[in-house]
Amino acid sequence: MSGGSLPEGLAVRLDALLAPVDARVIANGRATKVTPSQPVHTAYVPADVYDSGTVREWGTAALALLHEHAPRADILGIDDEVYARVAAKLEREPVEDLRVDFEDGYGDRSADEEDEHARAAGVALASPQTRASGLRIKSFEPATRARAVRTLDLLLTSAGRVPEGFVVTLPKVSAPEQVRAIAEVCAVVDETFAGAPLRFELQVETPAAVARMAEIVAFAGSRCAGLHYGTYDYSAALGVAAAHQSLDHPVADHAKAVMQVTAATAGLRVVDGSSNVLPTGDTDAVRAAWGLHMRLVDRSMRRGIYQGWDMHPGQLVSRYAAAFSFYRNGFSTAAARLRDYRARVSGGVLDEPATARALAGYLARGIECGALDAAEVQQATGLGRVELDAI
Repeated sequence: MSGGSLPEGLAVRLDALLAPVDARVIANGRATKVTPSQPVHTAYVPADVYDSGTVREWGTAALALLHEHAPRADILGIDDEVYARVAAKLEREPVEDLRVDFEDGYGDRSADEEDEHARAAGVALASPQTRASGLRIKSFEPATRARAVRTLDLLLTSAGRVPEGFVVTLPKVSAPEQVRAIAEVCAVVDETFAGAPLRFELQVETPAAVARMAEIVAFAGSRCAGLHYGTYDYSAALGVAAAHQSLDHPVADHAKAVMQVTAATAGLRVVDGSSNVLPTGDTDAVRAAWGLHMRLVDRSMRRGIYQGWDMHPGQLVSRYAAAFSFYRNGFSTAAARLRDYRARVSGGVLDEPATARALAGYLARGIECGALDAAEVQQATGLGRVELDAI
């Protein structure tokens, strides 16, 4: 080809110059592909109260609270369709993701007591009642490192294998070397136990972790399943007064923005923290806690964080009410935009390929959690679940 003014061969020179970068960009593009198969929450249950009946008990308790304190949809500010889906979810699958907690929610116990609870948890987790499960061990700080490894060991020994979808959450991460250490533990577990390869999650709740986020993620590798934000440890470390520690505080927004940017380079999930205002007490107190939690869940989802912690059965009500409303309220618009994009029809919004992928991911996430039905999405878009995932 000729006719231009720039020297021939310039494109070839650029190929040679950018070859190392091209490989990284391609790999990064694979890593950051939208993965809608993600729980909307992680339920944290202290190890001393966890057993094989816990998931069923959480669902029963949540449903009882719903019927007692919000017998109508309008009390929660949702429509009848969402209300019915919330009730059905609490009956069918109240907990999507479970962590048996041996850290802050569990506290310091005698060695014999934690040993006993680790073994009991292993027996219960050997037959999981949730789509994903795991445990939160104590941190890899010097005082608790050996205890953390022993608890993991005893739990898996009691379970007899690494259950499918099982992860270990490492709290209070502050340095990349701790990430290398938990990866080493996982590798040894793989050599010792049958079952799926053990993966880990990193709990980000120290200023050092946020300051070194890129280094930490670089050490994480393919075994890392995600980054969990620790609301109260992080806020306290920055001197935020207890009354103002919250998921929507500016320091929390900054930390989670850093986590999102860094996680996107490695295809990791970012998981929001918890609300410590629990739906307990009289009806006014329960409804106030639900209202706060729903607002925070919706806020997180609008900011692209689709999973968070729940610490109490009653929070399942507000979790699903907010999540299902998020997907159902935006369903018609998202489906129409995706349909127009694929048909190359100019609607009210000019969408690009990246936005089309986000629209498909949004609809797929809605199906995954039960807010949307695959049939109604296919009718609205002409796309089945496989086609959505392929966009």
